[in-house]
Parts: sequence; C-alpha cells; structure tokens
Amino acid sequence: MSEHDPIHVRVRGLHKSFGTHHVLKGVDLDVDRGKINMIIGGSGQGKSVLMKHLMGLLKPDRGQILVDEIDIVPMDDFELNEIRKKFGLVFQYAALFDSMSVEENVIFPLIEHTKMSREEMLQTAYDMLGRLNVREHGKKFPAQLSGGQRKRVALARALVLKPQILLYDEPTTGLDPIQTKVADDMIKETADMFGVTSVVISHDMASVFRIGDKISMLANGVIVASGPPEMILSSRDAYLREFVETSGAVRFDEEETHPR
Repeated sequence: MSEHDPIHVRVRGLHKSFGTHHVLKGVDLDVDRGKINMIIGGSGQGKSVLMKHLMGLLKPDRGQILVDEIDIVPMDDFELNEIRKKFGLVFQYAALFDSMSVEENVIFPLIEHTKMSREEMLQTAYDMLGRLNVREHGKKFPAQLSGGQRKRVALARALVLKPQILLYDEPTTGLDPIQTKVADDMIKETADMFGVTSVVISHDMASVFRIGDKISMLANGVIVASGPPEMILSSRDAYLREFVETSGAVRFDEEETHPR
C-alpha cells in the first residue's frame, strides 16, 4: 500500500514557464514520508512555485507529481480538491484573519470542508490548540498574540483537517533567534507528534541544518543536490557551497573529498 512507501511525493521532470520566463526546468524531487524535507535556494529560484505545484495549485507545462503514487497533474478540479485534503499549508506570516478570534480562525477550515456541528468544531479546535500549548488564547485576537503564538495558531488551523503533508513557507522569516528556535522546535514537535510529512521552504541555514532530515537545493530551475545534512555538507557543487557558507551558520569540511 502507498502509505508504506518511504517516498510520499515524487516529482519527475517538472517544467513550468510564465511567459518567456522558464522557472522550473526539469525538477526531480523525492519528498520522504514522515520526515522534515527542507527546500533551499536563492530568491526567485522557484521554491514557492514548486510548492504550489505539490498541492495542485499550479499546473506544470510537463512532468509528473505523484502523491501516494498517484499522478495529480492530469486531475480535474474535483479530483484535485480531494488530493488537497492531504495537505496543510502554514503561510510565511501566519496569515490569520485579524478580525476573527483565535478559535474562529482555527474552525474556519472545518466550516469550509466539514459538516460538523459548531460544538464539534470548537471541541476539535480547542483539542488542537491544547496540543500546541495555546489553548488559553482561544478567545483572543491575532493582534494580542506574540509572533510565536500566531504561528502555533496558524499551525492548529492547518492541522484540524488532519493533513498528511504540511507545507511551511518561510516559517522563521521576521523572527528573532529565540523565536526562530521556538518555530524550529514547533515544526519538529509537530512532525514527531502527528507523524506528518513536512516540506519547509527556508532561507535560514541554521534552521535548515538544525531540524532538516533531508535538504534539497533548487538552483537554475533544477534540484542540484538532495540528501541528508551530512551528504549536503559533502557536496562539491560550488553554488551550493557558497550559498550555505555565506550564511555563516555551518561550514563545509575542507578535508572532505567525497563527490556530490
């Protein structure tokens, strides 16, 4: 059965252009099931474009995207809506509705996608908020929360529909080092607690190497390296080495001579 396949999502030969701008030029990527999969790369390299393809928000010009061994590229909107239930998305700046309380934010997906009673929705919401240690903030509004609390509420909202795959778009952007560590711990705890597959787009190399089980670098429209952190640190790819080392967060072993 597909749930025992160690690869949750397979991307093969993915191409996408916008007008004359060829963004993805044959991306091959394996997303490991139940692991934290980090995607790194410079600005404008197509990381967010790739993420939108994973859950069927964009159609590629050609290529395959297999979720649990099923190619989603040929699917129509109805079929894609079913596939999207497997995914949860945690936006860059939490993207909570400022005019809604925390509890209203968290039940919003349940209103949209289930036939639960309001009592059942609130019970589900508070159960999730409790698991993420923000239950006491249910009646507050986003403006009354810290950055870390907002991210946990956003995560609760993403988790209430019980997705199998969580996508994080730059989750540590705008956070100080302490809050960045809190966000990293949240991602790790969520992966461990809920057994979800995590896909994280990040520019923060400290975070990438702190929590990533697998790191994939997108550059010039293709994946130039992909593997566990120790394999990435043995890469001979010059652009990858410069990108990682410039951050100052980690360093390559200059004695390392293994090919990438």
